Amino acid sequence: MARWFAEEIGNAGSRTHEYGLRAKRAVNAARDEIAAVVGASADDVVFTSGATESNNIALLGLAGYAEKHGRKHIISTAIEHKAVLEPLDVLAQRGFSVTLLKPDRSGAVRVENIRAALRADTLLVSVMHVNNETGVRQPLAEIASAIKDHDAYFHVDAAQGFGKNIEALRDPRIDLISVSSHKVYGPLGVGALVMRKRGFVRPPLQPLIYGGGQERGLRPGTLPVPLIVGFGVAAKMALNDADARRRRCEEIRREALAALESVGARLHGDPALTMPHVLNFSVEGVDSEALIVALKDIASVSNGSACTSQSYEPSHVLQAMGLSDDAIAGAVRLSWCHMTGPVNWPEIAQRIAAFK
Repeated sequence: MARWFAEEIGNAGSRTHEYGLRAKRAVNAARDEIAAVVGASADDVVFTSGATESNNIALLGLAGYAEKHGRKHIISTAIEHKAVLEPLDVLAQRGFSVTLLKPDRSGAVRVENIRAALRADTLLVSVMHVNNETGVRQPLAEIASAIKDHDAYFHVDAAQGFGKNIEALRDPRIDLISVSSHKVYGPLGVGALVMRKRGFVRPPLQPLIYGGGQERGLRPGTLPVPLIVGFGVAAKMALNDADARRRRCEEIRREALAALESVGARLHGDPALTMPHVLNFSVEGVDSEALIVALKDIASVSNGSACTSQSYEPSHVLQAMGLSDDAIAGAVRLSWCHMTGPVNWPEIAQRIAAFK
């Protein structure tokens, strides 16, 4: 990335000189690397500022087509990230019918509920890959199978699972995939929307902003070449190292579970469905805010999504799962990665126990 910041300063949209051509080649190489993770074609990749923008383009960008064809029903879940729920609110204000399905206590939505919610005018099914608070994987393959004979588009917010849970996103029935670079340890400020063709036709998205023909006219603006190059390298590394990264995260998880079991922690989300790098738990009688303060010198933990950490509203995810108010008030999220060093789990357990 440093080379593309300091030396290679061409605009990938400039084709009349070598500086621009080199930049374009670098961007296209990154498209290949990102597409390879989800088994898509390089020309399916549209660069954005991150999964939030990708979600907005995927959801709001279909509105014109929906209104023209009288298909204004959308199915999603009550545990989606705000980057999905808030655009859906905008569509609801425009007269769309939005069905939000709740998960069961496992943290996953039931496929039969999605199947039952389908209507003739259903435009879109939007279900996240991995929940950002609980780490629970959603049943994407089963959902794809359930809607295979329906015309509805299938959108997946894959910010939390891209490059970590590989096969789930390779299902060709998934039409739209939103991803962020920093979730695979690339640079902040860049992401992508993967738009698969179905029957040689892409989803009929319209741009949200105007002012140039970049990214097939869907997302205008000069491409941030250094960020895109970094994203491509990060995606390639995530794919190549996926097994080793998973094993390291599983090792940390085993240590965490042993420590938390000793203090009677209650896990939120089915462990069999939870990614190996996330835990959401509560301990009876322990308030999450107090625990965050008590652990701040040895572990950076949270009690919700990073995007809503400035607020103290109860987690909409845990509420949708049907947890008690006390469990929600005490819920803490831990997450780590393959680069995480030794963790003092005995000390963490001791400090939790001190509250009991």
